[in-house]
Amino acid sequence: MKDRLAELTASKTQTEEEVAAAVDCGDGFMDGYFRRVEEVRGLIDKISHQVEEVRKMHSMILSAPNPTDGTKDQLSALTSNIKGNANVVRAKLKCELCCHVSTCLQHTVLSRKFVEVMTQYNETQVSFRERSKGRIQRQLEITGRVTTNEELEDMLESGNPSIFTSDIISDSQITRQALSEIESRHQDIMRLESSIRELHAMFMDMAMLVETQGDMVNNIENNVSNAAEYICRAKEETKKAVRYQKKSRRKYIILAFVLLILLAVIALIVGLSVGLTKRPV
Repeated sequence: MKDRLAELTASKTQTEEEVAAAVDCGDGFMDGYFRRVEEVRGLIDKISHQVEEVRKMHSMILSAPNPTDGTKDQLSALTSNIKGNANVVRAKLKCELCCHVSTCLQHTVLSRKFVEVMTQYNETQVSFRERSKGRIQRQLEITGRVTTNEELEDMLESGNPSIFTSDIISDSQITRQALSEIESRHQDIMRLESSIRELHAMFMDMAMLVETQGDMVNNIENNVSNAAEYICRAKEETKKAVRYQKKSRRKYIILAFVLLILLAVIALIVGLSVGLTKRPV
C-alpha cells in the first residue's frame, strides 16, 4: 500500500508540473497536433481508470466499520492525482481552442469525452456521500437517535457531528463503536465536500468551453451545408444554361436555314423576272 501511495504522490507531482507546460501553444501546430491529441486522449483514459479505482475504494471504505488511515490516505492521493490530471487536460484543451480554432471538431470530441469522464467521477463522489450519510443515519439509530434527512444535512453542513451525539451516553461497546463510525463517516464527507465543490467549478468552466465549441461546429456545419446547397444550385443553373445554349444554337441554325431558303426564293424570282424581260418580241 505504501508503494502504491508513493506512486500516486509522484504522479500527482508530475501532473502539476505539466500544467505549466500545457499552456504553451507555440508554432508548428500541424506537426505536433496529432501527438497532442493522443496525449490528451491518453490522460482522459487514465482518469477514467482512476475513477474506477476510486469507486472500488469507496466500496472498501463503506464495507469496513472503521477503515484504516492507510486506505483513506491512498484514496486521498488518488483523488489528488485525478484532480492534477484533470487540470492538465483542461489546460491543454483551452490552449488548443485559443490557438487553433480550425481544429474545433476534433477538439469538441475530446472535450465532450473529458466532460463525460468527469461527470462519472462526480456521480461516484455524490454516490459515496449519500451512502456515507446513510451509514451515519443508521449508526445514529443504533444509539437511539432518530434523525430526518433534513436534520442530517444540517449536521453535515455545520461540520459538527456533536449536534446529535453530545447527549448520547456511550455506556456500551455497541454505542461507542457507533459513535466512532459516525465521526469517521462525517470526516469522510467533509473531505469529499471540498472535492465536489472543485468539480463543480471545473464543470462550469468546461461547460462554457463545450458550448463555445458547439457554436463553432454548428457554424462550420451551416457553412458546409450552405456551400453544398450553393453547389447544387450552381449545377442546376449550369444544366439550364447548357440547355438554353443548345436551344439557342438550334434556333440560330433554323433561322439561318430559313434565311437561305428565303434568299434562294428571292434569287429565283429575280432570275425569272430578268429572263422574262429579255425574251424577244
